[in-house]
Amino acid sequence: MNKIGFDNDKYLSMQSEHIKKRIAQFGGKLYLEFGGKLFDDYHASRVLPGFAPDSKVRMLAQMADQAEIVIAISAGDIEKNKVRSDLGITYDVDVLRLIDAFRGIGLYVGSVVITQYAGQAAADAFKRRLIALGVKVYTHYPIAGYPSNVQLIVSDEGYGKNEYIETSRPLVVITAPGPGSGKMATCLSQLYHEYKRGISAGYAKFETFPIWNLPLKHPVNLAYEAATADLNDVNMIDPFHLETYGVTTVNYNRDVEIFPVVNAIFEKIAGESPYHSPTDMGVNMAGKCIIDDDACREASCQEIIRRYYQALCDKRDGRSDDTAIHKLELLMQQAKVSIEDRPVVSAALKRSEETDGNPAAAIELPDGTIVTGKTSSLLGASSAALINALKHLAHIPDNLPLLPALIIEPIQQLKTQGLGNHNPRLHTDEVLIALSISATTNPVAKLALDHLSGLRGCEVHSSVILAQVDDNVFKKLGMNLTCEPVHQTKKLYHK
Repeated sequence: MNKIGFDNDKYLSMQSEHIKKRIAQFGGKLYLEFGGKLFDDYHASRVLPGFAPDSKVRMLAQMADQAEIVIAISAGDIEKNKVRSDLGITYDVDVLRLIDAFRGIGLYVGSVVITQYAGQAAADAFKRRLIALGVKVYTHYPIAGYPSNVQLIVSDEGYGKNEYIETSRPLVVITAPGPGSGKMATCLSQLYHEYKRGISAGYAKFETFPIWNLPLKHPVNLAYEAATADLNDVNMIDPFHLETYGVTTVNYNRDVEIFPVVNAIFEKIAGESPYHSPTDMGVNMAGKCIIDDDACREASCQEIIRRYYQALCDKRDGRSDDTAIHKLELLMQQAKVSIEDRPVVSAALKRSEETDGNPAAAIELPDGTIVTGKTSSLLGASSAALINALKHLAHIPDNLPLLPALIIEPIQQLKTQGLGNHNPRLHTDEVLIALSISATTNPVAKLALDHLSGLRGCEVHSSVILAQVDDNVFKKLGMNLTCEPVHQTKKLYHK
């Protein structure tokens, strides 16, 4: 476990230099559409071991004096209160979070653009809120026949109706809370306005996945398809690049499908297009920074299995149907993996069988050791597994209790009698708090806590779907959790 397959320092250096060259190619002004997650790209860090989740913003921070950020958000998403599933916050709230995060690392946020605006009241309210907070806000509008009606799009009645976003830096990064926010349209609208003003500018796209210079069925690229299985999109060979250069590269089907339109828009705006393929438009250098292909393949195969389990649990909770599951089963077949290739699965299920079918959990540690946890009167299975993992990492004897009953029982009494909770067992967050308090007087507890960082990157499997609080704790610890698609009880409501 924990093999490094990706050179993050090389990536930071190579990526920033490549973007600088693209800025120069267009005469000193580049609109860069930034896809994926900027601050917390945990998918990339899982499939490319060594890739830091904040690599993209660290790369931008190296160019802080040249870059400014424009955040796009769709008026429709504001109106619908669209939520980021990973963070559990609405897109408009995430815009505020992103502004704070960018400013926190010294990056300049120039403005927010509300796209697809058609008089939505919620968008108006959000605009007023941003202005009150001192943020510049611009408005872009729907265009009939977008994106195929190029004549209308590239006209005063198309992009011309959009407000021109005032920018002051050579690199303008267009990002968003999530997909469908109008990043590409914002970039191309700005190109239209720049050329109308006699300013030379260019457009490029930054997507980490799929990695264009890896084979189509490389596990890293298959893992990206797994991550987007609910969208039913696919990676494919870039036919435009193959025809023009005779070189096989990989791109996403939506980018391939839209390329002729984007190219036609570019030609109408600038007179000619510098690009011959979707691959040409990209600036991603991640594929050139893989230093251990086997490590990345192995990590990506594990990610595909994890995505499969997530799809099973989503279906169990009514959040999806069989479509994503069938897609992931096909991807597992292509990657030549199965659930048997995830050792914590069989360990957790075996432990559950040994305890009369009660919930159990298993954790695979960096040295390959698998520890398990069972349900008891004091602890939930995931809490017990967490304690056992810390004891193993800290070389604490198995028969030495980290949290004696005399510490746990008063907490249980508070939960049930004071707070009216029906489940007396301690969740993982309660265990860590109890351990932290114990550490002030108990050196063994402190020793265990000192090894908490050693859990990052470890694999976890539960024989039942965990409560949200336990799910969140494992996520915050950087542990990769999967669950069997069953609930511990037959209740309809699960917290």
